[in-house]
Amino acid sequence: MKIKTTDVPGKAVKIIIEKDGKNIGHAYLFLIKNDLHDKPYGLLEDLYVEEGYRGQKIGSELAQAAINEAKKLGCYKLLSQSRYAREKVHEFYKKLGFEDYGKNFR
Repeated sequence: MKIKTTDVPGKAVKIIIEKDGKNIGHAYLFLIKNDLHDKPYGLLEDLYVEEGYRGQKIGSELAQAAINEAKKLGCYKLLSQSRYAREKVHEFYKKLGFEDYGKNFR
């Protein structure tokens, strides 16, 4: 048996929100391809808003920008993840239309 690795072309998009020339929030959209689908899926990661700007719907703007970009790039699904203890984050994603769909194993 032989194990081989191959580079698979991929892509990531960093989405940034600025105010007065300062980055106040960001998110990453990673595009992942596999052999089971002809289109990629998106992974929304590291959605972050500076503490002083939280509660102003900036996180929602970032997430919506990532959703729009994933659609534009032809993703057949978009995933994000959060630890069990972060119930506010879970509610945030549910308000955006995400569903609690399964478990994540590490």
